[in-house]
Amino acid sequence: MKSKDKALPTSSPLERTGERLSYYSHNPKFYVAVDCIIFGFKEGELYLLLLKRNFEPCKGGWSLMGGFTQESESTDDAAKRVLLELTGLEKVYMEQVGAFSAIDREPNERVISIAYYALMNINEYDHELVEKHNAFWVNIKELPPLIFDHEEMVEKARKKMQQKASTKPIGFNLLSNMFTLSQLQSLYEAIYGEELDKRNFRKRVAEMDYIEKTDQIDKQGSKRGAALYQFNSKAYQKDPKFKL
Repeated sequence: MKSKDKALPTSSPLERTGERLSYYSHNPKFYVAVDCIIFGFKEGELYLLLLKRNFEPCKGGWSLMGGFTQESESTDDAAKRVLLELTGLEKVYMEQVGAFSAIDREPNERVISIAYYALMNINEYDHELVEKHNAFWVNIKELPPLIFDHEEMVEKARKKMQQKASTKPIGFNLLSNMFTLSQLQSLYEAIYGEELDKRNFRKRVAEMDYIEKTDQIDKQGSKRGAALYQFNSKAYQKDPKFKL
């Protein structure tokens, strides 16, 4: 008769639990933060919502709005909470920019930050909350020096926004519900940072059935006034082709 193979020894559940705990305890722990690059648009210019910090580190410096991710949150949830706490708004277009993880990016602790950019109508937010956080809208052409790596975050966010805005109608999140074609063109000129040919721009707009002309007139620019348009999201979903 052949002898039976001896069974290999197996670790007990207690030993396996100890191995898992040892695996985690032997690795470093650090903070995970989120930072929000909040864009607004008015009078043909892009703006950023910045904080004048009234706390350390870097008290008195200019900063993006941010915060730490809590145990019960994903980074997406944390970014939405930070935006809500600052502006009072819940349904805001937001997209992740990426992770910023330089070892010395903050002076006191190891902090990895996940950056997001948000697009909002500059006229629709809770002014008291913004004032409470010591936040201000600053023209993107006149940005002061920012703390940590926030300038790099802004640069990468703007490039990502430009790429997305050329193929998706995200720019309308920066406008009022109704707008003139001149306002629409100035928005995309501000996003791209360059002038656009008026004739070609309007030709492309005319090819998009979901940019609808209304029967209302904006008379702020002239006595004759200019026709107001609106973006029809339902019509866009039926034929989601976009290029401006």
